[in-house]
Parts: sequence; C-alpha cells; structure tokens
Amino acid sequence: MKKKYQEQGLQVIGIHTPEFSYEKERERVVKAAERYGLDHPIMMDNDYGYWRALGNRYWPTFYLVDPKGNVIMQSPGEIHEGDGRAIRFENAIKKMLSSL
Repeated sequence: MKKKYQEQGLQVIGIHTPEFSYEKERERVVKAAERYGLDHPIMMDNDYGYWRALGNRYWPTFYLVDPKGNVIMQSPGEIHEGDGRAIRFENAIKKMLSSL
C-alpha cells in the first residue's frame, strides 16, 4: 500500500519494539529490514516508550495516524492484501488522504 499512496502523502514509519533482548541491537534490525526488503524508516523503541504511549498489546499492530498525530485506526495482527482488515485499512487511508 505504501507505494500506491506515497505520491498522495502517505508516509510509512516502522516502530520496532523488541520482544527479546537481542532484538534491541540496531544492526540486527537493519539486517532484518534488508532481508525483508523494507525501505521505510524504522524507529527503535527499546524502552517501550512508544509502545506504552499507544497502549499497544500485540506484535504487530498497524496504526494509521493523521498529519496532526491523531490515531485514525489501529489493527493488531498481520494484515494480508485482500483480506477484510486490509480493505478497511486501505479505505481509511483513502479517506484520510482525500481530506488533506
């Protein structure tokens, strides 16, 4: 979805909150991002500050945040193209981008 809506203003940012201590190492995160072909910025949340601020409970959780910092939608668990949650998330992205 990122590439599809990037020109309209969508910015994807990953937030890596480690489940295990070895996942706190930046180099491991960089290598994993390369392995999975991720090219968006990834923030390291080693102290769980952002995790707690969002009241997060699950890996992964996807958040749609508007330019003012308001959480428009969140979806815990994996999202796969074409499933119901992916469709709802994409519709929310379209709605948000159309209001910019």
